[in-house]
Amino acid sequence: MIKSMTGYGKAEAALGHKKITVEIRSLNSKQTDLAVKLPALYRPQEYEIRNLVAKRLQRGKIDVYITVELAGSQNSVTLNKQAFDEYYTQLMALADGQNMAWGTKAVDAALLQVILRLPDVVQTETTTLSDEENHALMKAVEEALNHIEAFREQEGAILIADLLKRIDKIESLKNGVEPYEKARTETIKARIRENIEAIGIPLDSNRLEQEMIYYIEKLDITEEKVRLQNHCNYFREVARSEEGVGRKLGFIAQELGREINTLGSKANEATMQKMVVEMKDELEKIKEQLLNIL
Repeated sequence: MIKSMTGYGKAEAALGHKKITVEIRSLNSKQTDLAVKLPALYRPQEYEIRNLVAKRLQRGKIDVYITVELAGSQNSVTLNKQAFDEYYTQLMALADGQNMAWGTKAVDAALLQVILRLPDVVQTETTTLSDEENHALMKAVEEALNHIEAFREQEGAILIADLLKRIDKIESLKNGVEPYEKARTETIKARIRENIEAIGIPLDSNRLEQEMIYYIEKLDITEEKVRLQNHCNYFREVARSEEGVGRKLGFIAQELGREINTLGSKANEATMQKMVVEMKDELEKIKEQLLNIL
């Protein structure tokens, strides 16, 4: 199943007077870039959560947010007076050094709000994580991962359908080149003969025919078309039969580009060159979409 690297998953777990919320967001990235934000009480579980998320999601820029809400009647907290005093003293010293004016009610209220948000000033009574709460936490993480994986699979199905449609378009353009090949050959031969006649020099018809055959063989695109067709077939095969194929499809797209570029350099005919430009346009869109494929 092809998956996108873009996704979102959310899960909640109720535990007595607490509600644990887990949110996971991911975007495309060449490597695994994982950031986890969680309450201090859950820090001992961060390593386990990181390993679980990295194993399930594999690659991408991933952000994990874990929050806890307490019911109003059970929201028993204490203020760490020592931490509060230390923050207050340091802030006042900084303010005096900058000649900032203090003492108004508005400034004092703002300062109070700032200090209360600083680490370890407000503490809950619970200081250790119970087995029950740990189980609820990890279950919520697993559920959020299930949701984001379902999201990624849905996005992946849309992306791969678009990619295969563009591969079909490249293949169709490749087939559309064929009717112009024979006409191109006759046009090149006629142009060479006209140029030689215009110069008015004597020529050996047999030697001229040999040279034209040699020249036209250098413009033959049969080999490029065969390889281009093989790459299109391989792209479809990989996209439909494997997982985690983003990088592999990227390599196939590079090979498609090489054949299309060579075909364009040999085209030497306006309509064929226009079709090559359309192929390149489709290929660039494929490469952009592949950046989102896991």
